[in-house]
Amino acid sequence: MANTKSAKKAVRQIARRTAVNRQRRSQMRTFIRKVEEAISSGDSVAAKSALAVAEPILMRAAQKGIVHKNTASRKVSRLSSRVAALGKQA
Repeated sequence: MANTKSAKKAVRQIARRTAVNRQRRSQMRTFIRKVEEAISSGDSVAAKSALAVAEPILMRAAQKGIVHKNTASRKVSRLSSRVAALGKQA
């Protein structure tokens, strides 16, 4: 348990930051899931539009420190290649 005034303030700040980070991470996962659902349904137009919405959210999460920038880039790259492959099949 925090005893000093500064330690108590740090605990409050950490709790606030954790709540924000949890919300951002959840939002990121939701938009990734929307892209994956569009890919699995085989709808290339929906997949492209979902990817266009998800990509900036992923990169913003990397910028804010929610995920590492290479992780975000890897996820965008893999989703992009799957969407592109879906377009070639149709």
